[in-house]
Amino acid sequence: MADTHRPGRLDQPREPRRVRLPRFNPESFGQWSEGIARYMGTAKFLVYMTVVILLWIGWNALAPASLRFDPYTFTFLTLVLSLQASYAAPLILLAQNRQADRDRVALEQDRRRAEMQKADTEYLAREIAALRIALGEVATRDFVRSELQRLGEEIAESQKRARKATKKKVPSEPYDELDSDAP
Repeated sequence: MADTHRPGRLDQPREPRRVRLPRFNPESFGQWSEGIARYMGTAKFLVYMTVVILLWIGWNALAPASLRFDPYTFTFLTLVLSLQASYAAPLILLAQNRQADRDRVALEQDRRRAEMQKADTEYLAREIAALRIALGEVATRDFVRSELQRLGEEIAESQKRARKATKKKVPSEPYDELDSDAP
């Protein structure tokens, strides 16, 4: 039976083999890291960490030598705290980057909202100015009232003149009943 796997040609470079890394959802990982960073920033975490360290030191300082698990001036404790810090720092930075991204999106939305409000305000200011100009050309209630009063005074004046004119035309003699066309 022939070998189905033939070696590549020597005159051509070999294709690089891809390493298959596990795939993960960046959003889930980011949420997980934010949860850890948020927990590490609480007083509860500090109290628990202090209790664990005090128990560690107390056990390794006061327990019999055969039961101590970190006898060399707390070298293992230093290693554990360094390991915790080496993982905590990148998780905290990842959480800060995600928060910065959220802040940037919120800032862009606030900027867009402010621009829209400014445009609305400018539009309303133009409309108010146009209304003021239009109202300058429209008769107001006070103007109409004063014009009516003036016209009323003019009519009263013309009626007085008309009465005076009719009094001048009427003869001063008494009215003669015979001259009238009465039946």
